[in-house]
Amino acid sequence: MPELISGIHPTRMELLTLRKRRTIAERGRDLLREKLDALMIEFFQFVREISTLRAKAQELLIEAYSNFVTAQMVMGYLKLEQTSVGVEDRFTIESKSRNVIGVTIPYIQVSIKPLTGFPYSVYDTSIRLDEATLKMAEAIKAVAELSSAEAAVRKLAQAIAATKRRVNSLEYVIIPRMLATIRYIEMHLEEAEREDFFRLKRIKSRMAKEDVSE
Repeated sequence: MPELISGIHPTRMELLTLRKRRTIAERGRDLLREKLDALMIEFFQFVREISTLRAKAQELLIEAYSNFVTAQMVMGYLKLEQTSVGVEDRFTIESKSRNVIGVTIPYIQVSIKPLTGFPYSVYDTSIRLDEATLKMAEAIKAVAELSSAEAAVRKLAQAIAATKRRVNSLEYVIIPRMLATIRYIEMHLEEAEREDFFRLKRIKSRMAKEDVSE
């Protein structure tokens, strides 16, 4: 049997207050259940995205590194290294956040600056280097999207666990305790009413006897 709420007096005022609190608690539980369902939908959506993004990032990285290896074989390691030193930094990475059902989800946004000029001489380099550079830019964006989706899954998992704890607390502790206390007060008041009824009945009977004796 659930425990009773401590410090509660079995009065009609307390009973009315508890009934209102129970209604609020049940409404809160229902809203939390709806939130939990919505969080689960978002969670599994991101999980599905992770699988696709991981495959995409791996494929782009494999293609980029394969092209870099071919370019190195054609140009030589030293020439490739000298060419890479002169390439300007074109990537801008911003850490942002968005709100998903009350949960702050961090994500990374990668932007590529337009070229102010060709980063290296096309006459002294292999076309494989061009292909590798383009593929690597796509791969970096895919990796950023993947890391954002993984961060979202971690955040949503934490929110789901916290919401489940609150739902279970309301469902299995708080509301049952309220119901048990309400029932206890109702029984106490019913017993008090019966006692009052029999007391009044005895008083009426005594008064009737006194009237007869007079």
